[in-house]
Amino acid sequence: MKGMKYPLSLLCLAISFHLLMPGLVQPESFVEGNEKAAQQPIVIKSNTVEINNGLKMVTFSGDVTANNNDFVIDCDKMLVYYLNVPADQKTGGKKNNIDKIVATGQVTINRAKGGVATGDKATYYKEDEKLVLTGNPEVKQGNDLVKGEQITIFLKEDRSVVEGSQNNKVSVTIFPKHEER
Repeated sequence: MKGMKYPLSLLCLAISFHLLMPGLVQPESFVEGNEKAAQQPIVIKSNTVEINNGLKMVTFSGDVTANNNDFVIDCDKMLVYYLNVPADQKTGGKKNNIDKIVATGQVTINRAKGGVATGDKATYYKEDEKLVLTGNPEVKQGNDLVKGEQITIFLKEDRSVVEGSQNNKVSVTIFPKHEER
């Protein structure tokens, strides 16, 4: 598989999903905006929600929408895995820490400032600060479009890799930008 750096269009997607995880290392230019986003509530709506403390997992199923003022994530199912059982507020138990988040089934990530990412699956790994899109992933910003077999966004490094395969080469469509004078 061949990789290709393409941070411009993918950066929009990275920031969208990145807003779900406050406290991550971010490029300096986005810190101020994301501090505000971290203070905004994220509202997740679904047909059902199941909390399984034994498996350290929360499952949102059926017409899932995660929304705040900066982004909307739509999917069929969202699994949130955590490292510790959420704190019992009366006993002051351990704080819950997210391990990873997996969105599946017709995943669409829209940013209010523009940019759309789609795929069959999006997986965010908190420890590695990495987002992986699979299942016909595409990222579109304006008219620019990138497609591949897998799109991986390394958030700490402000770097993206788009991988293709023998049957599904990486495709990047970039339209020239006109400078305003």
